[in-house]
Amino acid sequence: MRAMSGQVRREDDGAVRILTLDRPERRNAFTVALYRELTAALRDADSDESVRAVVLTGTGPAFSAGTDLEELSAIAAGTAPEGAGTAFPGLVDALSEVDVPLLAAVNGPGVGLGATMLAYFDLVFMAETARLRVPFAAMGVPPEAASSVLFPLRMGWQRAAQALLGSKWLSATEALAAGLVTAVSRPGFELADAVAAAHEIAVHDRRSTRTVKALMRSAERDLIAAARGREDDAYRLLFGKEKR
Repeated sequence: MRAMSGQVRREDDGAVRILTLDRPERRNAFTVALYRELTAALRDADSDESVRAVVLTGTGPAFSAGTDLEELSAIAAGTAPEGAGTAFPGLVDALSEVDVPLLAAVNGPGVGLGATMLAYFDLVFMAETARLRVPFAAMGVPPEAASSVLFPLRMGWQRAAQALLGSKWLSATEALAAGLVTAVSRPGFELADAVAAAHEIAVHDRRSTRTVKALMRSAERDLIAAARGREDDAYRLLFGKEKR
């Protein structure tokens, strides 16, 4: 079953739901609308008893360029759409709280949130030609989405410091060695690999897999909440602005 919902496409492959970011003209950069659509799609999948795993990927050459810089400028200037300040944290809430297993198929570059969000996924398949970058230090902004704690947890302190402080590109093989990625796929096969892994999960009892994930994530939820609070405080301290 295929469905279109604005900038997020949905397809059900049996018990696996495939969500595709569909804003290729802006390299799938997040706007307020896209934050909200993906949040709703994740919440819907989590509550749908027929869905046992979710795969997220991107349309076109990029996975996601992170937050749309034009919209970020509008937020900073106070001219963004009403309610813009709740859109970003709403998506991070969903990524942190859903119990449905989440898999990512990174088809191309992931920048900013396009990289930090991967720390919330249970399995990540990345095209050999894709790259990741968290350019916060280079941009003069603090980390986001609890990456200040999740990256060290996933990657180890030194590799996380290299990524967050150095703002350099990470290749697929480097991301794999760092523990942020499950497997590197041949270009164009990352989605098929992710869907195949999702089906391996989907054959199991829905309650069982969600209980396992909830138990695994429970130890991190307080750490995530505290890190997000510190990151928001740092953003306000640096810019004298309310959080996004």
